[in-house]
Amino acid sequence: MKRWIKWSLMALVIALLAIGILRALSARKAQQTALVTAQGAQTVVELAASDVLQVKSQELMRGLPVSGTLKAVNATFVKARVAGELQELKVREGDSVQAGQLIGRIDPAEYDARLRQAQQQADAAQAQIDIAQRQFDNNKALVDQGFISKTALDTSLANLNGARATHLAAVAAADVARKSATDTRLLAPISGQISQRLAQPGERVAVDARIVEIVDVSRLEIEAALSAADSLDVRLGQEALLQIEGGTQPVAARVVRINPSTQAGSRSVLVYLGLNSTNGLRQGLFAQGTLGTAKMTALAVPVSAVRTDKPAPYVQLVDKQQVVHQTVTLGERGEAGGQAMVAVTGVAENSVVLAGTIGTLREGTLVKFTAAQATAPAAASAPPAPPASQAR
Repeated sequence: MKRWIKWSLMALVIALLAIGILRALSARKAQQTALVTAQGAQTVVELAASDVLQVKSQELMRGLPVSGTLKAVNATFVKARVAGELQELKVREGDSVQAGQLIGRIDPAEYDARLRQAQQQADAAQAQIDIAQRQFDNNKALVDQGFISKTALDTSLANLNGARATHLAAVAAADVARKSATDTRLLAPISGQISQRLAQPGERVAVDARIVEIVDVSRLEIEAALSAADSLDVRLGQEALLQIEGGTQPVAARVVRINPSTQAGSRSVLVYLGLNSTNGLRQGLFAQGTLGTAKMTALAVPVSAVRTDKPAPYVQLVDKQQVVHQTVTLGERGEAGGQAMVAVTGVAENSVVLAGTIGTLREGTLVKFTAAQATAPAAASAPPAPPASQAR
């Protein structure tokens, strides 16, 4: 009886093991079938017009990287030409002024008094000339009649000449006093805007004390330092595209001056680039870009569209609604339309390339274009989208 129970238990265990093995094999087969099905069904990636571009022959501008700070071509400080109390200052930061406009005044009372004093001294000197002239005329008549000696005439002539010299000195002193009185009026030497207000009414200012700074932002330039070797390729009139701090669009500039001397210590050469447009720009903004020194025409794509995660650089083409990794040979780099471009060989002109904003896609991935893309040139060169059954 016990032996029968033992064999029954063993048969039950064997049966359970067999059932477990069958279930495991069935689950594994189902998993493999699902994996094969998943591998066979590829996801279709939908692309918009901004996701692709065509390889075209473009004119690339090769050049040198430049950077610098925007500076106004015309900027100046209005300084006090005479010492005194700043009586009034009519402008503040941001105000626009015109050349010759009165912007402030230093208390003129002292200088007006000095002018009156100098003018009165000149009038007194003129009176002494009149007296010396009459004495000279009288002595000359007496000498002609023989009543006095010629020595007396020479003395009266010397007195007359001395009076004239004294008058001229007094007139010059009056002119100096008049200029000082005029200098109490603070005038704008150039047209522009007030950048800094460095003094306040009621302050006593010294000679050459800075009152305000005026900046003319209608003409801006950057001062770029180039190495001696790079400066040999720079010429007047060469163009550059600059990206201004805070700006979204590049600004065109051109070389307007080249410093004939190198800078002490760094041995760099300063190149001055004038901006073609200054709308909304301010002095002190940082600018950087590329100064074009040569031009070339070649098949080119944006630098961002070139992939380097393989041993050789490649681009992602769209061919027959599939992604193809096409190996390319890179050439010269340059700028085109404000974008960094690179010349490539190994792809045909008008080939459709995925933009750099699209991540790396597995080769063979199916793609389709949105309705808006159908009218774009890239869509025109691409075959029709696969049928729904193939997409699934």
